[in-house]
Amino acid sequence: MKVQRQKKFLAKSIDIRYLPLFLAITGVLSGISPAFAGATYTVDPGTYRARLKQLKPGADVRLMPGEYRDGLPVQQLQGTEQSPITISGPDGEPRAVFVARPGHNTVSIVNSSYVTIRNLVLDGRNLRVDGVKCEGHADWAHHITLDGLRIRGHGNNQQTVGISTKCPAWGWVIRNNVIEGAGTGLYLGNSDGRAPFIGGLIDRNLIVDTLGYNVQIKHQQLRPVLPGIPDGDSATIIRHNVFSKARGGSAEMARPNLLVGHWPLAGPGANDRYFIYGNLFYQNPHEALFQGEGNIALYNNLFVNHFGDAIRIQPHNDTTRAISVFYNTVIARGSGITFARRENDPAYPQFVMANIVFAGVPVRGASLETNLTGEFADARNHLIRPFAPLGKMNLIPVDTRVRKRADDGMRFDAYPQADLDFDGSLRGTGELGAYALDRDRPRWLPALEIKPVPATP
Repeated sequence: MKVQRQKKFLAKSIDIRYLPLFLAITGVLSGISPAFAGATYTVDPGTYRARLKQLKPGADVRLMPGEYRDGLPVQQLQGTEQSPITISGPDGEPRAVFVARPGHNTVSIVNSSYVTIRNLVLDGRNLRVDGVKCEGHADWAHHITLDGLRIRGHGNNQQTVGISTKCPAWGWVIRNNVIEGAGTGLYLGNSDGRAPFIGGLIDRNLIVDTLGYNVQIKHQQLRPVLPGIPDGDSATIIRHNVFSKARGGSAEMARPNLLVGHWPLAGPGANDRYFIYGNLFYQNPHEALFQGEGNIALYNNLFVNHFGDAIRIQPHNDTTRAISVFYNTVIARGSGITFARRENDPAYPQFVMANIVFAGVPVRGASLETNLTGEFADARNHLIRPFAPLGKMNLIPVDTRVRKRADDGMRFDAYPQADLDFDGSLRGTGELGAYALDRDRPRWLPALEIKPVPATP
């Protein structure tokens, strides 16, 4: 009776839409019923839907191999930080395959938190539905982990998305996923800026051959007031991914491989940053490899575009703000680095330095003196095998005298893993480009596969 009175009181005291989140945060939910909490369940295509409705914090749902034709509704499911809810398929073959249905996004997320979804195949069958969708009618979805998904057949049109968030989303981890041939790989946020994606980790994904963006993170308006939404400074980290548009990209609605929009212009989130490092950006016949605005640190990446531009730091919905572009190796037939500088504004420090850039126009809008630059074809004189195919391409400098002043490296200490190169090797001081010097072969020759990341030294 006491618990029932608590529930009635809470329902009257707060907006009923936020009651599940409020209960999860305050711990009331864990006291309602211990049934199903922390339990492990093995389910199959005939039993999984009934089980989903009963999950409590700590539940571990293991899907048997097979074909699942009724979607995966992750709705009103609340785990906790200590006891997340986990829904996973087999680690290897045969797999748990979710087959798309007309009119329904396959994994549909609404008002859920601390949920991990792992090792599923999502087959879109070329229908006009998304693979994973944080639905636009949801109020929030936070601390969702998508790990080891294989997303295919979502290329019906450019608005068909592998993984999409259309409500306020924070604390997401998107890692170790393969998205092939989608309309858009990841589309995080909404076009009007009212569905912010905050404090995310996008790590070790392979996203290839999309019609539009491999990844777009939308700009943000003023942050909404919601229980638990971050109100301090956050960072979204995009690291160790492989982004390629070598095939299949739209010429009529051309998009960069990765575009990041600005943070809120005032209030909570205004000082948020993107840390983008250790990624391979490979080929885009119709657009630049990367475009960004707002607060960005872009470092230790490889950019290869034999068709056009590589990096554009420029206004999209607002302007450039705090910008740091360093330790990148760039080969581009068009412009290497184009930088629309914010003039005379000490509140937003900006620099482009310690990069190796071989391009038609190596650098626009920034000094050439602190970068090694040359023409597109000059790359073969300075890098070991810059024009070899993937699997053989080697962008390590031929000459270890490719160095600048040793004190240039001091300003990079504040950036996560800036002391490690693209391969995860420790850097020396005063180096240029994505690779540490004094060696002739990378640990990993870039390829269209999930990037293996060594243990941190």
